[in-house]
Amino acid sequence: MSEESVARRAVVDMPSPNWDERPTAAGSVDTLVLHYTGMVSAEAALARMSDPAAKVSAHWCIGEDGTLWRLVPEGRRAWHAGVSEWRGRRAVNDFSIGIELVNPGHEHGYRPFPEAQMDALLDLARAIVARQTIDPCNVVAHSDIAPTRRQDPGELFDWARLAQAGIGVWPRSEAEPVRKDSRLRLGDRGAAVRLHQERLRAIGYGIVADGDFGATTAAVVRAFQRHFRQACVDGAIDASTAAVIGQVHALAIAQA
Repeated sequence: MSEESVARRAVVDMPSPNWDERPTAAGSVDTLVLHYTGMVSAEAALARMSDPAAKVSAHWCIGEDGTLWRLVPEGRRAWHAGVSEWRGRRAVNDFSIGIELVNPGHEHGYRPFPEAQMDALLDLARAIVARQTIDPCNVVAHSDIAPTRRQDPGELFDWARLAQAGIGVWPRSEAEPVRKDSRLRLGDRGAAVRLHQERLRAIGYGIVADGDFGATTAAVVRAFQRHFRQACVDGAIDASTAAVIGQVHALAIAQA
């Protein structure tokens, strides 16, 4: 939030014990990671993030009604990312801020994110991006940094709205309809696969450009689609997904 927005919104302090110091070698905070809680209620999620035995937390949590809970100071390392990689660096907890959005997730009745929640997120994320000097290409989903393990915040999250507010990036044009007759998919190999792997890696995904469309590549493509190509999340690269990969790659290169 801007400092003015902080004054306008009530922030509920709910300190979590699940944090430690950021490693000095990690450098400054430069990444913002968005999650959903994936639990049946806000109360359940907050209880888990406050339970020392769970060993999970985030810096912030936002309720569906726009309530802001502050769990871990931004200067500390919260435990929200787990095994993760972005732009060639692993252990994303070391250099990131994590925001949890209350939502039951894919396992408990996934649903759109309400207006009040999105409004609160826009205020909070805008302030974090300014305060920490976060590059637009470093505003990411949990699924972007851990594509083989996570789906959140998922294909119902309005990334375009964030980008319009100056938070993150978004392709310049609408995706074309899916064309399943000319797509790359699991089991394919060759130069075309390698080209897309190289572009996805340049965007930030933890992927090896070996020309082999294996399970990890499919997971990365699904993560990319959940963020940038939400109309079709199938882990295959049709002409439309290829075009969007190209657009986001160009944005990432321009901002590198």
